[in-house]
Amino acid sequence: MRGTLIICADLESLAREAAQRFVAAVEARARTESAVRVALAGGATPRRLYELLATPEFQGRIPWAKLHLFWSDERLVPPDHPESNYRLAREALLRHAPLPQENIHPVAVQSSAEATALAYEQELRAHFRQRRGAPAFDVILLGLGADGHTASLFPRAAPLAERERLVVAAYSPVGGAPRVTFTLPVLNQAHEVFFLVAGEDKAAALRLAVEAPGALPAQLVTPQGKLLWLVDTAAAAQLHTVRVTP
Repeated sequence: MRGTLIICADLESLAREAAQRFVAAVEARARTESAVRVALAGGATPRRLYELLATPEFQGRIPWAKLHLFWSDERLVPPDHPESNYRLAREALLRHAPLPQENIHPVAVQSSAEATALAYEQELRAHFRQRRGAPAFDVILLGLGADGHTASLFPRAAPLAERERLVVAAYSPVGGAPRVTFTLPVLNQAHEVFFLVAGEDKAAALRLAVEAPGALPAQLVTPQGKLLWLVDTAAAAQLHTVRVTP
């Protein structure tokens, strides 16, 4: 396994550890950069992190004027839809934080997943002022699905092989709304990647991702910078070799 694994007692302690490390990473980047670019994840695990970041304990330490927020994946649903990753972040964090509106970069749903992906890729290139290659996010937050997927990169799906595009259309094998997702070149160019994994339903996937050779989508995330796995004891229950970092 590449990266650092930290096992936390429960979701609350995981979210608090993530909040401390997230704020420290953003503070450090803000000292030398005019803008700090972060890609958010969806799901129940990051929700608690977002709620903590909105509290006085953490909110006052974040350089909001420099922070720019993007989304590593999104469903093609309205922004107020229950399955929208943007809605999750808005309810848990954005409406409570002094983040300038122009620093929020949600996925704008177009007529199709392909058109939506292309439009978001164009926004990334314009923001980073980078016509070629993958932009380097300062922090990317990711989750882990029970099947080993991360963002909307599903096992054996075509987006895993993409090397040129930054954002592509994606489709869940269990159905539901079409999606768009960052590709591996974007994830792997990041300065820091945080995997947030909680719950016993993720235990089997986490064991494979951490201990087994193979090509789960999550195992293909090998960033240029730091890789951190923050997991709770329920998710870590099937690990055979446990490395706990204080």
